[in-house]
Amino acid sequence: MTSATFEHGLVIGKFYPPHTGHHFLIRTAADSCRRVTVVAMAADVESIPLADRVSWLREAHRDRPGVAVVGVTDNLAVDYTSDTAWTGHVALMRQGVAAGPHHGEPVDAVFTSEPYGAELARRFGAADVRLDSGRDTFAVSGTKVRDDPAAHWDALEPPARAWFTRRVVVVGAESTGTTTLSRDLAEALRARGGPHALTRWVPEYGRELTVVKLALARAHAARSGASRPTVFDLDWDDADFESVARRQSADEESAARAGGPVLVCDTDALATTVWQERYRGRTTPAVHALAAAVPPRALYLLTGDADVPFHDDGLRDGEELRPWMTGRFREVLGAAGVPWLELHGDRTDRLRRALDAVDALLARGWRLADPLG
Repeated sequence: MTSATFEHGLVIGKFYPPHTGHHFLIRTAADSCRRVTVVAMAADVESIPLADRVSWLREAHRDRPGVAVVGVTDNLAVDYTSDTAWTGHVALMRQGVAAGPHHGEPVDAVFTSEPYGAELARRFGAADVRLDSGRDTFAVSGTKVRDDPAAHWDALEPPARAWFTRRVVVVGAESTGTTTLSRDLAEALRARGGPHALTRWVPEYGRELTVVKLALARAHAARSGASRPTVFDLDWDDADFESVARRQSADEESAARAGGPVLVCDTDALATTVWQERYRGRTTPAVHALAAAVPPRALYLLTGDADVPFHDDGLRDGEELRPWMTGRFREVLGAAGVPWLELHGDRTDRLRRALDAVDALLARGWRLADPLG
């Protein structure tokens, strides 16, 4: 780290999204100034909310106590030849600085990698610190990332990756191949290499909880001399399903931050509403709320029950309910208005169709709105 050369540095940008080039600017400003204000400026027409960008920047630089990140809405047109446009944008920047903890302290250095840096510095009466104008150190831009996030995956920090991740969720009735398909799909994507080598698979927490509940029940039974319980003897209450939905979502978010452009999930909180209905006869508001709070899903894959024989592994029950559950999943997915596809056939056919569906959604891209020009 270099010694502080300036008192108060300023970094501005759309951060649409924040990438390695932006973080380089902020790190350099933090190393060169006693205090730094980062002003994220977002227009209402843009696809990534301002609050998300501010949150991502704060997380990325939380270990730099002198760095403050603030956000302002900027719906003004960009025109570097217009004094009126410059005056409007700079006024919003000053509002951002005034809203931060370093308000009242004059900005004496402006850090950019753009030609407009000279005029911006002049208007703040500050030094023009220009970094990596030719993108030789970090060959990335917001436009490049928006056009193809997967190709620039290594330029994104974990929270931004989680936002861009296309989440594919496999759901289905008991013993219909959801775990087999989700694992196969994750492995096939990892085999493609590149950013897809990071593809994560999120297991079903409900199965893990079943293992725990059954082990505890058997331990108590052995201690008291009672008969050895089976999965049919387990009690499930509403708190269990709320715990499953909450843990499933937390595991998913953790995996999205560490994974590739596609995340494969073996069930999710929406599926938990169906399982709660199956065991408890209805879904509670708490579990509904957790299901409603999940990030957008790119695709649901529903495993049909007709092609897969029921396999009793000691943790499953409800063979006779499989047709009802498959139909209930159809109803829930249809009512949710989410993209979904029902899969039939053998293991190979299901994987092929699943991969085709994932390739189709990747080919469509992310379709982010253009920033104001």
